[in-house]
Amino acid sequence: MKILVCISHVPDTTSKINFADNNTKFDINGVQFIIGPYDDYALARAIELKETTGATVTVLNVGLSDTEPTLRKALAIGADDAVRINAEPLDSYFVAFQIADYSKSIGYDVILMGRESIDYNGGVVHSIVGELLGIPSVSPVMKLDIDGNKAKLAREIEGGKEFIEVNLPFVAGCQEPIAEWKIPNMRGIMSARTKPLTVVEPKPVDSGVALQRFELPPPKGSVRMIKADNVPELVNLLKNEAKIL
Repeated sequence: MKILVCISHVPDTTSKINFADNNTKFDINGVQFIIGPYDDYALARAIELKETTGATVTVLNVGLSDTEPTLRKALAIGADDAVRINAEPLDSYFVAFQIADYSKSIGYDVILMGRESIDYNGGVVHSIVGELLGIPSVSPVMKLDIDGNKAKLAREIEGGKEFIEVNLPFVAGCQEPIAEWKIPNMRGIMSARTKPLTVVEPKPVDSGVALQRFELPPPKGSVRMIKADNVPELVNLLKNEAKIL
């Protein structure tokens, strides 16, 4: 069984975000990058499946050369090899097209990724990949088991869980608690240096999306403290100032 895990290269949530060139470019100075947290769950489950089924695990990222340390970390966690599609991830369709195009040439049985990246939070790449490949796409997946040529999945829906059974191949957007995050050990870090990392040039595609500018969210407003026994004032503020009543 061949498993492809698509990982994103995203800023750590503790990083301070700034923009440059009149808010048209993300300023990476001083920003620490990590594997997308949801992608970490996908990778962890893939490694577990590798250990129980003997599957091979390939990690893939659409990004420029600065994303290679992130791919090497995934190799240190336990992936067998890595692929970097040499392009800036401009939008969801562009990224999904590159993943699907590369996947066609290999024929993966399982394609895993996070339910969404934590930079753009689009949450649509897995469904676009599934559509482009003509295979099932399920998200957000909380449990995944492989039984022969079938996969048994549990995904989160409003008010509960949905249990699904699909034939391989398929795409899944993963989230907790599908697996526990894995931390690379020293042996994994050392072996990651010699594992293959292939660079593939992207295929041209017109996604129809153009970036205009970035905007930071507005600053948080001030806080007004109301005494617990002053219910009339609280109601008055909620009705006339917050206008939520």
